[in-house]
Amino acid sequence: FTENIEAYELMKIRILNGGHAAIAYPACLLGLQYVHDAMNHDLISGFLDKMELEEVIPIVPPVPGVDLEKYYLKIQERFSNHQIGDTILRLCQDGSNRQPKFIIPSIKDRLTNGLPVDGLALEIALWCRYCYGETDEGKSVPVDDRDAKRLQAKAIEARKHPKVFLEMKDIFGELGDNQIFNKAFSSALNDLWKNGVKQTLQNYLRSA
Repeated sequence: FTENIEAYELMKIRILNGGHAAIAYPACLLGLQYVHDAMNHDLISGFLDKMELEEVIPIVPPVPGVDLEKYYLKIQERFSNHQIGDTILRLCQDGSNRQPKFIIPSIKDRLTNGLPVDGLALEIALWCRYCYGETDEGKSVPVDDRDAKRLQAKAIEARKHPKVFLEMKDIFGELGDNQIFNKAFSSALNDLWKNGVKQTLQNYLRSA
């Protein structure tokens, strides 16, 4: 038991729930079905590692008695457990509600501190690419969201004009006007459309 509920909740939301979001969309776009399948995919698990260790965990406030990197290792074990049988499509659900809670706060914190957001911007770009409703191979993907029609319309338009996706103020607020984030998101989305998910993840993993 603890009286410091907020610190534990923030740790869980940023690292665990944010981690779910990071693996959900690339896995869906590559046609994977289960969370443990995503963890067995070197590019997806590599993306998760790099984003968590370089961008998310360093800005999570300290939690008394908790080593955040060890906590992340436990999360990796959970995600990799095939007996849980958690599905990728479940993790993809309700992004318009989950992204503002699990990913966007980390982006805002990093930008406030003058830190790069390339991995987190790529996660948002992967969500946008998922909202288009098609895998890299052209297979239809169900956009399971209460705001699916608007998201898909914005994602279709964003294929040529990436910044359009960030104009949804109820999701991004003023973040969509931030030039650093805008540039990182646009670059990531353009890369996804030009080179596909696998190559884009490879490019990110090779970056310094």
